[in-house]
Amino acid sequence: MLQFEAKIALGDVRGRIDHMAIDTKRLRLFVAELGNDTVSIVDLAKRSVIKRIAGLREPQGVGYDPSSDTLFVANARDGSLKFFQGESYEATGGLDLGSDADNIRIDPSTKHVIVGYGDGGLAVLDNATRKKIENIALKAHPESFQIDPDGGRIFVNLPDTHAVAVIDSASGKQVTSWPMDKGGNFAMAIDRDHRRLLVAFRSPAELAIFSMADGKRIASIETCGDVDDLFTDPSRGRVYVSCGAGFIDVIEVTGATYHRSGRISTAPGARTSFFAPELDRLFVAARVTSTEPAAIWIFRPLP
Repeated sequence: MLQFEAKIALGDVRGRIDHMAIDTKRLRLFVAELGNDTVSIVDLAKRSVIKRIAGLREPQGVGYDPSSDTLFVANARDGSLKFFQGESYEATGGLDLGSDADNIRIDPSTKHVIVGYGDGGLAVLDNATRKKIENIALKAHPESFQIDPDGGRIFVNLPDTHAVAVIDSASGKQVTSWPMDKGGNFAMAIDRDHRRLLVAFRSPAELAIFSMADGKRIASIETCGDVDDLFTDPSRGRVYVSCGAGFIDVIEVTGATYHRSGRISTAPGARTSFFAPELDRLFVAARVTSTEPAAIWIFRPLP
């Protein structure tokens, strides 16, 4: 299960909150406040917002690379990717990707920065030169995508085509596509230990588990509604699913069996989350409501 630990108020933040990233060395959480055109930097030790980057254009994706001490911010409205450097988060340039810049991943093996954007593409950036070195074409706008650390592949959710695209990282080419029989496949995670791909659907609300070898479905389980993020907790054999319906589902994994061990209440619209295994904490972003200000909810996993 999860135990509620604390709330960190985000202050005057309006509208939708999107993805998060973390700097584990400085204990800082980065929060993309899409509806507010800002990114907040939250000091987890002080439990307060220490800086807010303003003047953005619907920031959706955030990614932090410790090797270059760089925060990357992807903006939906103008399709830009912005760079912010070091302790002060000084703006150090950017890149125009065209439209709807979204999720950001940093390849741990190459240190390349990969950004989903537009009507169907993954932009690959060289972190040293900050230049785009490759564009991977897709058939629709990519939502969550995950880099396989062991198999040289990228798995990409394409909800508009009800599919998961499988990309060869070396060639940048799509090698296959796994058709999905349900809609709204936005959230995705990799279970590295079991070589499984986890895909969450919104229509209907369900978590499906596939073999990473061939895309064969292994199991499925009903989840809370309006899923936006999911994370594996390998040390406990768990999956955490955060939902806009106002819940977190805790799912236990035993072999090929998945069962829900808990459903924890959060807040309506609090569908974005981030699990930091280094800190052993799950962070959930709750947007402002008529009775509550925007905040980060912190949960500690129990044994």
